[in-house]
Amino acid sequence: MIPFLILLVIIVAGVAYSLIRKKLTPVAALTGSVLALVLYLGLGFTGVCMMATFFIAGTLATSWKMKEKVARGIAEQNKGERTAGQVLANAGVAGIAAILAYLYPVQHIFTLMAAAAFSSATADTMSSELGSVYGKRFYNILSFKKDQRGLDGVISLEGTVAGIVGSCIIASVYAVGFGWHAATFLAIIIAGTIGNIVDSILGATLERKGIIKNDTVNFLNTLVAALIVALFY
Repeated sequence: MIPFLILLVIIVAGVAYSLIRKKLTPVAALTGSVLALVLYLGLGFTGVCMMATFFIAGTLATSWKMKEKVARGIAEQNKGERTAGQVLANAGVAGIAAILAYLYPVQHIFTLMAAAAFSSATADTMSSELGSVYGKRFYNILSFKKDQRGLDGVISLEGTVAGIVGSCIIASVYAVGFGWHAATFLAIIIAGTIGNIVDSILGATLERKGIIKNDTVNFLNTLVAALIVALFY
């Protein structure tokens, strides 16, 4: 009972902060709270910590040098306020994995899939947000020809490195919660990096053509990462 009460305090504090700072819409905050409970049921506090880590890292990366991003036309001033759709797009796959982990607790593959999904989501956010600020040269992911900063499917070396760092952070949280294993640690990073690459490929193709939107791209890249780590498993 005590751990659950601690969880509720954490959720209430997170919701209050998100609403006061306008990081989440009210519906998004409610959606995030439900996901946090689901993650706790399936993965314990480690699942909640991975979600919190993604949210904090993503919020910091999105807010970092916002005025500069707005001036360059690659961001909107209110971009930091996430919607319920964005929350589900980034954490929905992890939530599904947590439900499966709760139903089949002996199958550790589902905890890995949740970690991989958060690894990809964190890598995507940090690579795009920090790459747009610190990137020097920008290339189309498909043709590797120089392309415009901030466009869908455009990458930079600096952004790619930032994405890998994001995956490492999630892998570290997983290792603290579930124990250190080199193969698992690397698998989460590799899956997250592949998911991030898939995000860029989808951005350069389907998203640029208007066939799918960014929320769909985010959901698919986390799904790919989860499936990739399942193959490793």
